[in-house]
Amino acid sequence: MSKEYYAPMHTAEHVLNQTMVRMFNCGRSFSNHIEKKKSKCDYRFSRNLTAEEILAIEQNVNSVLSSGLEVREEFIDRNIAENLFDLGRLPDESGDRIRIIRIGDYDACPCSGNHVINTSEVSDFKIISTSFEDNILRIRFRIEGK
Repeated sequence: MSKEYYAPMHTAEHVLNQTMVRMFNCGRSFSNHIEKKKSKCDYRFSRNLTAEEILAIEQNVNSVLSSGLEVREEFIDRNIAENLFDLGRLPDESGDRIRIIRIGDYDACPCSGNHVINTSEVSDFKIISTSFEDNILRIRFRIEGK
């Protein structure tokens, strides 16, 4: 059963998460709230982002989104998934077969939410604001256009 997230925003969230992992070697967001108009992701981090870092994140995410990567799902056995992914955020009823969302060769993550078929369906990614408190970096973002 898929979560009823707004598919373009949820796909953008996956790309943001992988971008944060690649740029800052931090984990994926440990908490998020995905909505159609704006969304947020929380990361364990040591400081707020600089203006230059915010711009670089936006550029990287938009580069991935505009590259037209296929977004596909696959199902793998839980015992294999446990060795490849953190399954801590999956619901208890996930079962013995785990759904993995792959965004081209850029990202792969266990997920129960809705996604687009191709990243080109997602419009421009924009960070609205960031904040930092108690070792938590919050990034608020939206997708514009289309």
